[in-house]
Amino acid sequence: MKVVHLVTWEPRGGATLGAYWLHCALRALGVDSTILTNCNATIDDESVISLADSPFARLKLAASRRIARIPLSIYRKRQKRIFSTGLDGLDFTRHPAYLSADLVHLHWVSGLVSTRALRRVTRPLVWTLRDMWPFTGGCHYSMECERYIEGCGACPQLRSHRDNDLSRFVVRRKQASVPEDIRIVGISRWLSDCASRSAVFRDCRVSTISNNVDTQLFSPLPRHEARQALGLHGDKRIVLIGAPNVAIFYKGFDLFVQAIDELRTDDVHVVTFGRSGSEQLDSMGVSNTSLGYLDSTEDLRAAYSAADVFVAPSRMDAFGKTLVEAMLCGTPVVCFDAGGPKDIVEHRVTGYLAEPFSPEDLARGIRWVLEQSPGVQADMCRNAQSQARERFDSRVIAEQYLELYRDIMRSAKA
Repeated sequence: MKVVHLVTWEPRGGATLGAYWLHCALRALGVDSTILTNCNATIDDESVISLADSPFARLKLAASRRIARIPLSIYRKRQKRIFSTGLDGLDFTRHPAYLSADLVHLHWVSGLVSTRALRRVTRPLVWTLRDMWPFTGGCHYSMECERYIEGCGACPQLRSHRDNDLSRFVVRRKQASVPEDIRIVGISRWLSDCASRSAVFRDCRVSTISNNVDTQLFSPLPRHEARQALGLHGDKRIVLIGAPNVAIFYKGFDLFVQAIDELRTDDVHVVTFGRSGSEQLDSMGVSNTSLGYLDSTEDLRAAYSAADVFVAPSRMDAFGKTLVEAMLCGTPVVCFDAGGPKDIVEHRVTGYLAEPFSPEDLARGIRWVLEQSPGVQADMCRNAQSQARERFDSRVIAEQYLELYRDIMRSAKA
């Protein structure tokens, strides 16, 4: 079986890594898998091919990106959140990898695959949803808005009051371009449910297959060694929070700050990684250390292993790769009982699921983890590690996709 994946390449991006780890696991299972992407600097892997491999292709891609953003210029008062029109992309249907493929698998394709390009796909098509964009009018997370169920219009992120605005145009374009027999996969039950209710995918077959992590990369380090490696000294208990950019609104850093204020304890040291809001913690007088952006797996593994608890306060998240990575390192996780994270954490077994979106209960969850006896904490750490390996290992997830591929191919031949 020959499968070609399409994914927008962002080094260390969750969607990129999830797609790449899946691709590697599928190849280990005997699938002839190839990735097509839009970045001219990917990795040293011949099975990952850039469509922007020439000056002309890169110029064409840059031009399409500019054109795609022109309609947004009308909405000068729009919220400062990522919003994609789906007008930009490269033609992948002439590439030899596509022409020889039995099946096409889309992942996070913003800027790589234009919506209209889907009309030219003649192979069976799978689309793994890694955020909400495939079925919205342009936003990647709709937050409290559910207008994607009706087909968008009067978009709050555009601050539009017109029904026939850009968001409705984008949805109608998707409805006209998505093949009827496309198979949709959400990486969490929450995302699959949203897709099933959407105007774009409500008539499509939607299933759920979790995101995956290369479990060989993450395992516990002795806590004292991890702390020494990161320069974290002292006997305080460490509360860790991190993401490439925790300052993004939907990541809920403001809720975390309120929870830490509610916690009111002197024996806690907050450690952040990624683009963080540590200056907020400084202004509150909270003991904290910012590790900055961690671009190596070894540093991430040390950060997770050094912590007593990892906190993921997202208001909205399709999955939660950092939660799984922390669990693989034997660190309990506190998050809200909402979105993708609620599929990952088992309440009071591998961490704590707080009431959405209560800073008070988030603080209560952090306190509950920290106050458990050493024996209970050791059990929680073992449970977290074993569940993460059993449920989210790339080979486990690849086997689920392989069964889906086989089902699609059987249906195509029938």
